[in-house]
Amino acid sequence: MRDFTTEILSAKGPAILAVGQAGYIIKSHNGQLLAIDLYLSNCVERVEGNKGYKRLLPQILNPSDIDFDVVICTHPHLDHFDIDVVPELLSNGRTKLFCSADCEKLVHQMQMEYDFLSITYVKSGDHCIEGDFDIMFVNCDHGAGAPDAVGVVVKVDGKTIYEAGDTCLRLDRINEIPQLLDVLIAPINGAYGNLNEDDCAVLAENLKPGITIPCHYGMFASHHGDVGKFYDIMTEKKLPFLLMRQGEQYQL
Repeated sequence: MRDFTTEILSAKGPAILAVGQAGYIIKSHNGQLLAIDLYLSNCVERVEGNKGYKRLLPQILNPSDIDFDVVICTHPHLDHFDIDVVPELLSNGRTKLFCSADCEKLVHQMQMEYDFLSITYVKSGDHCIEGDFDIMFVNCDHGAGAPDAVGVVVKVDGKTIYEAGDTCLRLDRINEIPQLLDVLIAPINGAYGNLNEDDCAVLAENLKPGITIPCHYGMFASHHGDVGKFYDIMTEKKLPFLLMRQGEQYQL
């Protein structure tokens, strides 16, 4: 079996690669790499000191093995802004970090602003083009603990991917999300204010993406998320979906 680094480097874009939890890598046809919410360490368990945050999925990628063009952290929770990994991802001097506005306090605590100049704080409505990636940051309701959390819409090589971020179901804001989505990636864990399995299916019913990929399950016991239940719901509703194993790639 090939290691994940080889899988990333050999993947033919456009493609999505699953890293685990809410972490995904998007690769363009030209080979550029965009990462969203990579959790590659054990920092959550170390900081929280709680057995419910023990990492249950393997660490399949060493951050020093891959140079990303863009890294996105949708909010400052440590399974989305990995404090042990983000500085290493930026250490090559060319990777650009886009993170929600409420990540600034965390960046300041880590004194990252003195080491890295390529940090941009974003909010819902912001838009940028970085190489092959057209990136729009959209609304996300993750509650008072992460008030500036964002979702991400990435357009690459004629495909549109919406990574909803950690959010509850807000159908009143659905008109802010682009139509004609090729891929919807959304949580199913139902804890900490996130979509649960039913909510994710409702979101898919309303957005009608080409395919829905569930995330935010399997990493921590305390986060919950029943992928079997999600499978049953989506199957019953006859909605297209894909369950991605860690390290798997999906050709767009």
